[in-house]
Amino acid sequence: MRKALVGVVLSLLAAFVAAPPSGAYAGETVVLLHGLGRSHWSMRPLESRLEEAGYEVANLGYPSTRLEPDALVAYVEAAVAQCCAAAPRVHFVTHSLGGILVRGYLAKQRPNNLGRVVMLAPPNRGSELVDELGGWPLFSWILGPTAAQLGTSADSFPNRLPPADFDLGVIAGTESVNPLGSALLPDGNDGTVSVASTRVEGMRDFIELAASHTFIMWSDAAAVQVLAFLRNGRFDTVSQ
Repeated sequence: MRKALVGVVLSLLAAFVAAPPSGAYAGETVVLLHGLGRSHWSMRPLESRLEEAGYEVANLGYPSTRLEPDALVAYVEAAVAQCCAAAPRVHFVTHSLGGILVRGYLAKQRPNNLGRVVMLAPPNRGSELVDELGGWPLFSWILGPTAAQLGTSADSFPNRLPPADFDLGVIAGTESVNPLGSALLPDGNDGTVSVASTRVEGMRDFIELAASHTFIMWSDAAAVQVLAFLRNGRFDTVSQ
């Protein structure tokens, strides 16, 4: 009986040590930035997971289809200054275009409280899909002026930005719900961005997940990896 009781106590202690206590990351803020043509609602599942883990969350919306790249970067800069200037530490978790805007923001200004950055399916080297479709008038009419500047040419918006010199982890998707997009992209893509194009010089870690560009921010596996990188500065490849 005594041995059984000791075993239960030890098990409870082990569980307590293994899992961060509620509020372990209190004061640390995670800024969420959605992708092109989406809204902050698309990041709500991640918002909930991060809050459950003890983080403060600022789930920011921005007019992704209405402004030029520089204006979008300025919009994000102002929003971050308003929400998070006083936070002890500020992390960023982004989807698609949101990651490119963070690169643009950090190239202009580096907050003293900067933490880690995780990008989901970012077109860090541009998207080959934009190369194929970006010249169509309907493309810019629907997706706005920044979308047409997300191609793979040397003068595209992402390729004008410097390498990452901050603590960055990139998650690429390898599944597609967009047959047309996949047909126009090289093998190894998420329906919108090729796996190769998500990579950027200076990133600290990189991982591929079986998720599509459209829904990667709703993926449980992606949420697990986001939390792993924010906590440890690396992805959890052991549990895959």
